Amino acid sequence: MVLAHPWLLLLLLLLPVLAWLKGRRGAPPAFVYSSVQLVRAMQNIHRSRFGGFLGSLRWLALALFIVALAQPRFAKSTTEVKASGIDIVAALDLSGSMISEDFEVHGERVNRVNMAKSVLKDFIEKRPNDRIGLVVFAAQAFIATPLTLDHDYLQENLARLEIGTINSDATAIGDALTTAVNRLRDLKAKSKIIILATDGQNNSGKVEPLLAAEAAAALGVKIYTVGIGEQGQAPMPGRDMFGRKVYQMVPVDVDETTLQKIADKTGGKYYRADNADKFKQIYDEIDKLEKTEASVKKYTQFTELFAWFVAAGLAVLLIEFVLAQTAFRRLP
Repeated sequence: MVLAHPWLLLLLLLLPVLAWLKGRRGAPPAFVYSSVQLVRAMQNIHRSRFGGFLGSLRWLALALFIVALAQPRFAKSTTEVKASGIDIVAALDLSGSMISEDFEVHGERVNRVNMAKSVLKDFIEKRPNDRIGLVVFAAQAFIATPLTLDHDYLQENLARLEIGTINSDATAIGDALTTAVNRLRDLKAKSKIIILATDGQNNSGKVEPLLAAEAAAALGVKIYTVGIGEQGQAPMPGRDMFGRKVYQMVPVDVDETTLQKIADKTGGKYYRADNADKFKQIYDEIDKLEKTEASVKKYTQFTELFAWFVAAGLAVLLIEFVLAQTAFRRLP
């Protein structure tokens, strides 16, 4: 919690002084008697301490009002970051064939989508100053995350992606590129990049991949294409009648020719990622791009607590008033 006007808390130092002065002066008499004989019968009555308690409630309410004037608030820290001149959209294939387990990490099989997510996760961590967005595609293409410098948010969305998140019975490469280009077209950046990772060929969607690549080239967008998986055949997991995991070899049909043409049209490069090391070569290629820096300020978001402290002060005053008129009522 922070205070907009912390110097107002100095007024709290006056409260004990005012309370001491008020105690020295004492309360004014309720009645003036012509003779003390009239109240001699009350001389053995002890003074109640409840009056002091009610007075304390009033001082507490005043203290709450002073804190409210200082404008307490919850705030996220204001930070200033340096953003590079590179805007990147990662387009990730989530079609059904991406479940093939033709990668091996630490002696265990890993399917294509998890391998791609792992590599992309590392890539995002190494590019903290780039605005990065995420497009996913199968039979259709969708924006999973808009371009952002908030990479924690980006990583959370990436971690949630799984096969079946969207209709996974086809591959719409052209639509994926169009969606990614539309994210970049109106942005002012020296370098605009799309990293397209797929294990198939375009067999769905409304836009032809090469037409989308021409549009990207016209807008100055460079496309790196990545063909995922081994050559020839890939092990597709399944279950036998006893529930055990088994594999069936299925043919690999990555359209390398089209992916190569997409990269060539835009000044990018095509990679065949049949292992994790080749996947990571993309990082080195992007790191060689020319960069510019621009200062981007993140504005602080506040949650004001002024009303809560005012309400608390009013509640204390209400309690003091009710007690003074009921249980702690003072008789003259």
